[in-house]
Amino acid sequence: MNKQRRHTIVSIGVIFALIVIDQIIKILVKTHLCIGETIPVIGNWFNICFVENEGMAFGLSLGQNIGKLLLSLIRVVLIVLLCWYLHKRIKEDKMDGLQLAIFCMVIAGALGNILDSMFYGLIFTESTPLTVAQAFSGGYAPFLYGKVVDMFYFPLFPIPESFPLWGGSYFFPAIFNFADSCITVGLIMMLIFNKRFFSENAEKKETETVEEKPEIESV
Repeated sequence: MNKQRRHTIVSIGVIFALIVIDQIIKILVKTHLCIGETIPVIGNWFNICFVENEGMAFGLSLGQNIGKLLLSLIRVVLIVLLCWYLHKRIKEDKMDGLQLAIFCMVIAGALGNILDSMFYGLIFTESTPLTVAQAFSGGYAPFLYGKVVDMFYFPLFPIPESFPLWGGSYFFPAIFNFADSCITVGLIMMLIFNKRFFSENAEKKETETVEEKPEIESV
């Protein structure tokens, strides 16, 4: 088996595995908890807290209806572009193991959240503070309008009231899911190991500069 084929199979396997983990967690939370219900895991530092959002990472929103549809379509386009670029890099044999892992995490995270938007509104009933959602008992939203399930909450420590802007809240108040974690870790690693991604262009420019530099004849 050549390197390109091996990288293709590994990337598909990793993306699939990450999506399965993400969806298992979301479905368990969706079908066992009411909206806002919280389960302490490690004291007050780590909780499972079930909330839903319109589709952006860490509970952010882009508005209702048109904004939701636009966000879903943008996600689909970005996923297609990322998959195309990953395939291109593998085909050109320009993808090492670290780069492969990073792209797989970002793609899997994006796919994990778009699956919620695509199908959860069709599969599940509405989650409310008093009722747990049921699967295949009537949907609550059309295709691409489903809400994304979030559950991981780490209120690490409170910020003093006197602190400007953020006083009275927690250090990390966002509630997120496994897919958000994949995207965030992937992007952070991409920034940390940016030379792996941009060294090729830098080397190309350096080579072109050397080739264009006129030779100085010795006297």
